Amino acid sequence: MAPLIAKNGSDKSRDLKEKKKISDESLYTELMDQWAHQLDQWVHQLEPWMHQVKQWIHQLDQQIRQQPAEQLYVALAVLFLTSFFLLFRVFKRTRSNTIVLAGLSGSGKTILFYQLREGTTHQGTVTSIEPNEGSFVLHSESEKPGKIRPVHIIDVPGHSRLRPKLDEFLPQACGIIFVVDALDILPNCRAAAEYLYDILTKATVVKRKIPVLIVCNKTDKVSAHSKDFIRKQLEKEVDKLRATRTGASAADIADEFTLGVSGEAFVFSQCHNKVTIAEASGLTGVTSQVEQFIREHVRP
Repeated sequence: MAPLIAKNGSDKSRDLKEKKKISDESLYTELMDQWAHQLDQWVHQLEPWMHQVKQWIHQLDQQIRQQPAEQLYVALAVLFLTSFFLLFRVFKRTRSNTIVLAGLSGSGKTILFYQLREGTTHQGTVTSIEPNEGSFVLHSESEKPGKIRPVHIIDVPGHSRLRPKLDEFLPQACGIIFVVDALDILPNCRAAAEYLYDILTKATVVKRKIPVLIVCNKTDKVSAHSKDFIRKQLEKEVDKLRATRTGASAADIADEFTLGVSGEAFVFSQCHNKVTIAEASGLTGVTSQVEQFIREHVRP
């Protein structure tokens, strides 16, 4: 008798599972029917609204067709100007606030970076091996009343092996500050001019017309050269480079654009983008001309 009882118990368990399965399927079917019925009701309720919308569109079309052509032109002009104004406002709000600091190693870029951010030399900053980057209100403006837009400044290392990092930041730049050492410009003029030449011939800089400020740093020293002297020396070196690279084959150079006017000595005013020159001293905190350039291109 024991095996028979076990069999009967197994049959009852199987029957219960089958009944539960049928019950679940019935419940699922019932729920689906309810949802389908509800959806049909919603569609039925929307039909009058859809009909009304079609009538409104038809009436609007008739009114437009009855209007004189002059009024239509005026309406289209107003619509165009309104759209243009809105797009201009959006573009203005999203304008870049990034300034890139570039130049040879030892020119004083990093000290200048900390002067702009903190008003200090940051304990005599040494040559950077990684970019210094930060978004901040200029130190000279930190106590001004009202909301002031922060500036995003990137100090790119000047070592020749690290300069390719510059290409990562140029697409987002609204201005470039190229720092030169006003004390040691003569022995380093060729190298500085080559770096500057590479920047001024990059497609990103030329096509976007990114303005460049050449900053003659360390002008607090008695033996520092003037910005006019440095400008002329750089122009001479760029002119030599231009002649050399123009004569080279396209396979030997990577210039994306050319500089200057054929048959004329090179000057910075011939560049595709605006190039200006200023003086500063990172050690003594004389940075007013640099800050003026920044605020010309990053509005408060």
